[in-house]
Parts: sequence; C-alpha cells; structure tokens
Amino acid sequence: MTTTVNKEEIQKFSRLAEEWWDVEGKFKPLHMFNPIRIEYIVDNCSSHFNLKKESKLPFKNLKILDIGCGGGLISEPMCRLGAEVTGIDASMKNIKIAEVHAKKNNLKINYLNKSPEQINEKEKFDVILNLEVVEHVDNLNLFLKSCCNLLKKNGIIFTATINRTLTSYIKAIIGAEYVLRWLPIGTHDWNKFLKPEELEKKFFDNNVSTKEISGLNFNPFLNKWSKSQNLSVNYIILGKKN
Repeated sequence: MTTTVNKEEIQKFSRLAEEWWDVEGKFKPLHMFNPIRIEYIVDNCSSHFNLKKESKLPFKNLKILDIGCGGGLISEPMCRLGAEVTGIDASMKNIKIAEVHAKKNNLKINYLNKSPEQINEKEKFDVILNLEVVEHVDNLNLFLKSCCNLLKKNGIIFTATINRTLTSYIKAIIGAEYVLRWLPIGTHDWNKFLKPEELEKKFFDNNVSTKEISGLNFNPFLNKWSKSQNLSVNYIILGKKN
C-alpha cells in the first residue's frame, strides 16, 4: 500500500520522544505554542458546532482525530474538554509516551500507531487536527485525501503549517534552528513548506472549503504567540467538508 510516512522524519521525532512533556526540553516551542492553538480550536469548534464554551465539558459530543499527535500535547486538552479523541502517529515511540502520560492523568484517549491512510474510511470524525504535520509527510496529496475522507459532512479540519517565504526561511530555519536553538538543526526542510493558496487548492480538490486562514505570530518581548493577519511564517487554515 502507498504510504505517506517519511521514515527519516519519523526517526527524527522518535529520537526526541522522551522529551515530549518536558516544558524546558526540545519541545519547549510547542509548549509555548499550545495555548494559542487550543484557544483557536476551542473558539472555532464552539462557533461551528454551537457549543457552550463555559460548560464543564463543551466538546462532549465531538469525535476528534489528532493526526501526528506526538506525545499527546493537543490530544489531552481535547479529551479534558470532553471530546472522544483518537490520536494517531507514525512513530510507535511517540504513541507509547502518549499512552503512558494519558494513563498517568486518567485520560481515556485512543492512541494508534498509524497514518491517516491506514484508518478505516468508515470511521468519520467531526474534527480533524493536522497541526505541524503536512511539512513532514511524503505523498502530500494522498495524505490530505485520506484526511478529508475521514471527515464527516460539515465537519471541520484545522491545518497548521509554515509558509514558504523568505521570511519563514530566516525565522523558522535560521532563527529557530541555528540562532535561538529552539529546534534541533534539520527539523524543517524549507522546500516542503506550503503556501496557503497551495494548501487551499488541495483541500478544494477534496471537497473541503476554506472557512478562515489566520497567521500565528510570536512576540519575543511578551514571549507569547497570538493570532494575526500576517501569514508570512506560521499560519492555520480552517476548512469545512462540503
């Protein structure tokens, strides 16, 4: 079967697996990034599905698929909000770390060592999370087609990635990897970054329309991320299955 798994990328993240939950470790940038990602997901899911954010378990009736879940940094908050969460990752090491951490915190999450094309298409989800994954896969067309096939009609998909611009080369690769050492050198390949219009077109071809595109910008003075209209580096596309 054709696969979207890039073995080199998986080995890279598997080597770091033990550090997923160390807020000062190699995944510190993701821990800093997490609050704005969660806020964005919660706000958009709440408005799309008419959920009450203030209720104790606002996501109680939602089925969420977290693709490339890593150690569970997004799967766990979604589970705490009441969602029925399935987290998949092509690295068995990541899945093991995620399972242990969820068990320790009494969270029931269905973790699977799979890529989206290996999930039964009869299984459909209200929400699919594709966060910082598309720039690491092989056969992007198959990957996105598989994701869209797993989405329920009127379901929504969040895809966060990095734009292919000169600014992103300076900030996401030279700055984040070589200067600030936020990420191990070689984490990203600039040539695999996608422009928003390229991603939009691929979703359109899979019957998914764009609801919104937002930039996610880091403020080094406040040391925090925020939503913005600047799409030159990090951005997130919210799509809806037609």
